[in-house]
Amino acid sequence: MTGTRTAPVTGRRADLVAAGASVALVVLAVLVGAALYLAGHPVHASSAPFTGRWLPHAGPGTPAALAVGVLVVWHGPRLATTLSWRRLLAVAYAASVAWILALALIDGWQRGLAGRLTTSHEYLSEVGEVTGVPALLRGFAGRIVDFQPDSWTTHVAGHPPGALLVFAGLDRIGLGGGGWAAIVCVAGGALCAVAVPVTVRVLGDEAAARATVPFLVLFPGAVWIGASADGLFAGIAASGLALLAVALTGRRVVAAAGAGLLLGGCLYLSYGLVLLAVPAAAVVLLAARVRPIPRLPLSVATIGVAAVVGAFTLAGFWWLDGYHLVSIRYYQGIASVRPYAYWVWADLALLAVCAGPAAAVVLRRAARRPIGLGPAVLLPAAALLTVLAADLSGYSKAEVERIWLPFAVWLMAGAGLIPAPDRRFWLAVQAVVALLINHLLLTTW
Repeated sequence: MTGTRTAPVTGRRADLVAAGASVALVVLAVLVGAALYLAGHPVHASSAPFTGRWLPHAGPGTPAALAVGVLVVWHGPRLATTLSWRRLLAVAYAASVAWILALALIDGWQRGLAGRLTTSHEYLSEVGEVTGVPALLRGFAGRIVDFQPDSWTTHVAGHPPGALLVFAGLDRIGLGGGGWAAIVCVAGGALCAVAVPVTVRVLGDEAAARATVPFLVLFPGAVWIGASADGLFAGIAASGLALLAVALTGRRVVAAAGAGLLLGGCLYLSYGLVLLAVPAAAVVLLAARVRPIPRLPLSVATIGVAAVVGAFTLAGFWWLDGYHLVSIRYYQGIASVRPYAYWVWADLALLAVCAGPAAAVVLRRAARRPIGLGPAVLLPAAALLTVLAADLSGYSKAEVERIWLPFAVWLMAGAGLIPAPDRRFWLAVQAVVALLINHLLLTTW
């Protein structure tokens, strides 16, 4: 009986140590960044390691954010276990949208949402340059490198043409301007709260899937989902992986086609999303544990990816050329002076904030389980591996609090590893992190 009582206590103590270590990493990154600045060796981030400005403030979204946080912390764990699956997903999506919007509105409608994507370095500033899709794709690569009269603005140059096409498409159907773009990013980013649980469930662990829901709703990275294009990318990527899991476990050809088109499309939203190959491989491995993988859905998904790549290539944009040129553009800008020795570990501090202290608890508990236990272990492990690859590459120096959103959300796939009696506490911690960041920092993204 003594062992039964002390084991949970020991586990909780280890969880607190893991979470505390992640918080300490963030504090260290802030202190070292400030010390380097004072010593005349700036790391070139406005409030290192964050991109933003320290400015304690409140706004119209403050009461709503507090209310959503309290409601999800108090009722989320219970509803996650008692609601029917479809109703749970509907509630999760609505609550996620409310959380993202409330956090963004702490900075007000214009500063927090409508104005985010309209600045001179963002996508909407170049929408007017899109006179036709074929012409855009044929000439896109020639405008990536900087210091020429017709160079693309920073974010357009730094991404494949699919990202610009999304916002140009919105403009063409009458949804132009920063407000509509922000709403689409919020609506797309909130899909993570549905796609991740669906993936975990179809891969064989409904209890773990239900446990993830409130943690995905109160995901601290929601601060950067509303409103950034990377939040939209995260929702699209998560939906693609969810459809892949559904296709492989349910032998559904239509879902396989959707997965292939979405995951193929991700390659043309952000170059970094090529790393989705890692979590996609984890989905395939986990699906094989549920039942033998049927050849047809896997083949259809592969053909879907190939179809997207083929369409862009035939239209005039070769992905590898774009990647080569964006590597040149990357070092024409601020990345050339951002010190790798600082950012290679400070980026992980940004991940610790974006995913929250609960992510450290998940990873600690996942590390203690045999690797074959299931999606609650393998999916967070794949996300961590993906992030480490991006981090070591040197092409992710700063700003990863938003850039890594498509990978960070999968750390919450392991929320079921947290003991049920402790979940409400860690949910509260996650909510507090998001509220502190958005009330103390005037974020740029």
